[in-house]
Amino acid sequence: MLLTAAGEVVRLRAERVEAELLSVRDDALRGQDRGAPKVGGIEALLNERRLQAAALLAEVHHMPTVAHALGASQSAVSQAISRLENMLGQPLFLRTAHGMLPTDAGRRWIGRFERALAELRHIPEDVAALAGVVQGTVTIGALPLARSQLLPAAIAAVLQRHPRLHVSSLESPYGELTAGLLSGRIDFIVGALRSNPDGAFVSRSLFGDKAVLVARAGHPLAARKRMHIGDLEGYPWVLSRPGTPLRESLVEFFRSQGLAPPEPRVETGDLALLRGLLVSSDMLTVVSAHQLHYEIETAQLAVLPFDMPGLERSIGIMTRKGALLAPGARALLDEINTASLLWDRQ
Repeated sequence: MLLTAAGEVVRLRAERVEAELLSVRDDALRGQDRGAPKVGGIEALLNERRLQAAALLAEVHHMPTVAHALGASQSAVSQAISRLENMLGQPLFLRTAHGMLPTDAGRRWIGRFERALAELRHIPEDVAALAGVVQGTVTIGALPLARSQLLPAAIAAVLQRHPRLHVSSLESPYGELTAGLLSGRIDFIVGALRSNPDGAFVSRSLFGDKAVLVARAGHPLAARKRMHIGDLEGYPWVLSRPGTPLRESLVEFFRSQGLAPPEPRVETGDLALLRGLLVSSDMLTVVSAHQLHYEIETAQLAVLPFDMPGLERSIGIMTRKGALLAPGARALLDEINTASLLWDRQ
């Protein structure tokens, strides 16, 4: 008996599921204490509902909520967690005043469970693609710089080409997005690239971007032909939060000039709030001109003539190392590549 083309794509995903679950079993064996319950085979892990229960409980920390979401009784969810814990020889969760919280080992293993579940979700999409149908849901982590032009253009194009495809965009903080990428809940992240010290992700640059100084079109500094750093003194700032790459680069720029960095009156990552504050006040900000493209084009905001070396960034795609993207995710990446070529020329 030979596998069909559909059988081959199912086999590939099944092997990836097995690899994730075997890694959980092997990790449990390495961490087994003498006298502790014996770690079993992976048979108890080969149950989608059990993995779903563990993953959801790690997210919401509340057994009744998990039971309601899965359409099961609370005792059934409790039994599912117990089966997993018995097989692995140690608890996945601890009961605390803050609910059911995963243990350190549980957190590691549930991340693997989620990746196995992601592989299972992709199987129907892989099979449909064999017939030329791109379907399913692509979940992307959208960092601020990609949200205003790049992603809208790419998403509109891919949905026109593939009407059965759906896209879900998450705008969470960077740490939450990378956690989702690592667990398989997110297919890829688009935006300003950051360092990847542990090698868990693969980054690919699309184009370079340089931040500029922006204020309202009627700002007292907007009429200047040239500016010096001393001209900025006395004006209020609205900036991204501490720890973001752009904020750190701005701090380094001011320090390189022998000056203390500006203390912002407002810190935000919300583009709508940033836009509103700039238009209605004399606040200054440092941002990519692409993010405020429409406001600059319609003369609501202005780029001030002030050069800030060192505020260049690389904009690109981040995927999980070793991930096998579904056809829909690959199709959206193709459109992002196309849109980025046009964006880079602007």
